[in-house]
Amino acid sequence: MDSMKISKETMQDVFKTILLSHGFSDSDAAESAAIFVQNSLDGVYSHGVNRFPRVVEYLKKGYIDPNASIEVEGSFGCIERWNANLGMGNLTAKKAMKRAIELAAFHGMGCVAVRNTNHWMRGGTYGWQAAEAGCIGMCFTNTLPNMPAWGARNGRIGNNPFVLGIPRENGKHIVVDMAMAQYSYGKIEEARLADRQLPYPGGYDSDGNLTTDPKAIEETGRVLPIGYWKGSSLALVLDAVTSVLSGGNSTQAIGKLCEDEIAISQTFIAIDPYRLGTREEAERILEGIIDDLKRSEPIDPDIPVFYPGERTIATRRINTKDGIPVTPGVWQAIMALR
Repeated sequence: MDSMKISKETMQDVFKTILLSHGFSDSDAAESAAIFVQNSLDGVYSHGVNRFPRVVEYLKKGYIDPNASIEVEGSFGCIERWNANLGMGNLTAKKAMKRAIELAAFHGMGCVAVRNTNHWMRGGTYGWQAAEAGCIGMCFTNTLPNMPAWGARNGRIGNNPFVLGIPRENGKHIVVDMAMAQYSYGKIEEARLADRQLPYPGGYDSDGNLTTDPKAIEETGRVLPIGYWKGSSLALVLDAVTSVLSGGNSTQAIGKLCEDEIAISQTFIAIDPYRLGTREEAERILEGIIDDLKRSEPIDPDIPVFYPGERTIATRRINTKDGIPVTPGVWQAIMALR
């Protein structure tokens, strides 16, 4: 399906206008809209422009409180526990990582665990945020029980994303952002909307066969854990850690609230990598790692081997220049929300 191109300025204005109409302050509407736009600029349309209509739906249902205030429920040294009170997920996540960075500036490390928050959209946003601040950033979240454990048919664990960002002096940061399934549900939806197959099997069809058909996977809800049993195990322990640290809902508890994903738990960690060594030492190590990776012999001579985050920078540059590609039906749905 052909896409249309929308400038980042137009998208920012449209998103902000819609958020203002749902009760956000001017500054919060602008900041939240900017995160959606940045995700789209970076090529993560599944958690940018494509996700925006669902967020408006959640606002209408009262799942997201545009005027929520964050409560700091506890702190000890470099660790804090927050209650987001169902505030906007991407705003809460950005504030939490900002606070973790502040704690790291004082202690060398900072951790903020949040309960009763909402979907953070692209988790990688906060890995990039930490890296831009010169910190190693880690964050993870739980979700609805939307993935079967390895060896199971029904969803009892979450497709719980994990993010790790590593700063580089040249701004070409290393950032891993991955769901615990081969593809996030947002990526599966993105493929369906574009009427294309997934590049690799991402789940099971109704006959129990692995498939690249996004529609078939959405119908069964049987997404494939990364690394099979390994991804299944990681999903479980990430849920356990963030639920314990935040004192919030676990994946199984979230599943009992309603059919939608609300009141989830998240953890944000920032580490100052230069407390025990110099920037020059860190850069030397990272350059050595990247240089060695780039010496890999690619399977396809026309497709180089990339490090995590490298293609994001290239996509950001192209979309900033040419406009953000959007499926026409998605943009029509967004414009109807104004």
